Amino acid sequence: MINKKVNTVQDALQGIENGMTIMLGGFGLCGIPENSIAELV
Repeated sequence: MINKKVNTVQDALQGIENGMTIMLGGFGLCGIPENSIAELV
């Protein structure tokens, strides 16, 4: 199995560039990637 776990939000978003389209999932207020969204903003 491939381990895709990262230690920081910055590590997870490494390589994201301006103009890219990304999809973030969640359900209501539980499971939303609020740290990733905040970092992208």
